[in-house]
Amino acid sequence: MRFTSSIFIALTTLLYTTNGARSCKDDLTVETPGGTVHGFIDSSTPSPALPFGNLTTTSLGPACMQYLSTLPNIYINETTQFNPGGGTTLSADLISEDCLTLSIWAPRTPKTTPPLPVIIFLYGGAFTTNGVNIPYSLPPHWIQRTQSHLVVSFNHRDNIFGYPNAAGLIPQQQNVGLLDIRQAIEWVHANIALFGGDPDRIGLWGQSSGGSAIGYYTYQHTSDPLVSSAIMDSGNEFIDILTRDPEHRNFTFVAEHLGCGDLPSDRELDCMRAVPASAINDFLHGYYDSGASPITTFSPVVDNHTVFENYTLLAQEEHLFPLPALIGSNANDGIAFVPYNPSPSAADLALADNMTSVWFFCPTYLAAKTRLASYPGTPVYRYLYSGNFTDVSPKGWMGAYHGAELPMVFGTWDGEGGKGEENKVLERATSEVMQDIWVRFVESAGRETGVEGWDAGKVAEFGRDVPARVVDAREMEEACS
Repeated sequence: MRFTSSIFIALTTLLYTTNGARSCKDDLTVETPGGTVHGFIDSSTPSPALPFGNLTTTSLGPACMQYLSTLPNIYINETTQFNPGGGTTLSADLISEDCLTLSIWAPRTPKTTPPLPVIIFLYGGAFTTNGVNIPYSLPPHWIQRTQSHLVVSFNHRDNIFGYPNAAGLIPQQQNVGLLDIRQAIEWVHANIALFGGDPDRIGLWGQSSGGSAIGYYTYQHTSDPLVSSAIMDSGNEFIDILTRDPEHRNFTFVAEHLGCGDLPSDRELDCMRAVPASAINDFLHGYYDSGASPITTFSPVVDNHTVFENYTLLAQEEHLFPLPALIGSNANDGIAFVPYNPSPSAADLALADNMTSVWFFCPTYLAAKTRLASYPGTPVYRYLYSGNFTDVSPKGWMGAYHGAELPMVFGTWDGEGGKGEENKVLERATSEVMQDIWVRFVESAGRETGVEGWDAGKVAEFGRDVPARVVDAREMEEACS
């Protein structure tokens, strides 16, 4: 098992969507400094698939080591499209220790087309789960509709594999999952022009822990972020999901249960490196699902290199790169973080509302307010996603739960649900408005959104009765104090 600094493996997946343009095989081949990459036509668009690279498959690469809890929750019991492969379990072919792969989706346009803006997506999952192969987070239909941007996503190490917090590692080696992110961004910036992308118009877009990772990133890379805008969905630097374990007890606890106990820190680390990744993953899975204590967590730690303690102070000291930012949350984020109940009571819903405010809306407000106070001239836009569509939220009480905005933007929402044609019309219109805003924000490097009257003091609300409207959120903001 690796517990080392980041090593980014070669690009392995390249997908193209098409609008019926020319069908020459040569336009699916790209020469990069690391070798030749062969793309294929995504099967969700009306063209056959082609092989790519030196691989013999056109499937997405495996996610990094992880497990899906069997404990009841809405992502297992109500909707599974946020899980790798779209199921309730992870087969051996869906996860691997060799997982640091990157995927590019691009419109199949003539080579003379001017470079297109690029959106790099960072998935969520509390720094413990998920990857590139999430059905709700695949962009072919979005790109097929717009033909005006590229989307890049990549796997990075999570849980103990990305954030070991082991006593035998120096501080700069504890958050290797965040180092994976930086190396992926460096690769995209250096190579995306070969795929028709514009390295001067790269936007980082992250959801949940992916948004938090972007928040951390803007405070770490204050001179060379290599991107021109940031979008943070229900995740930012003020949503505290860090691990607080200065004595490294969590790592040692796992080591003791895998035959590496009672050893000095350096030998403990060497011993754990010899343990198969699958054995570590299985232990973590069984221990978590058993409900045993103490609870062990492995997420980023404060190392004063990739993650810092006081982001308010750092912003005041202008230790922050002033990227134009689009920052938001969902109207019902909290429902995913209260004990699952297939028929929630009034008390359950009240607790969920409190979680939404404390853990999502208020940190989002703080992140935007802090950035505006430190850099008043930098564009900062806030949004609230409030859509409640049965394609994505099969139970009405789910509402705009954590992650429900993703199928709107990716264009993966369309299913057998819906409350009649009128609801479908609103759902589709909401999806298209959000797609267009995301692209316009990135292609203009944060200068434009296309929504009239949306400024730093207002919030754009999506999906409630109309696709988009600008609302005054002062009453909600006052509760944050």
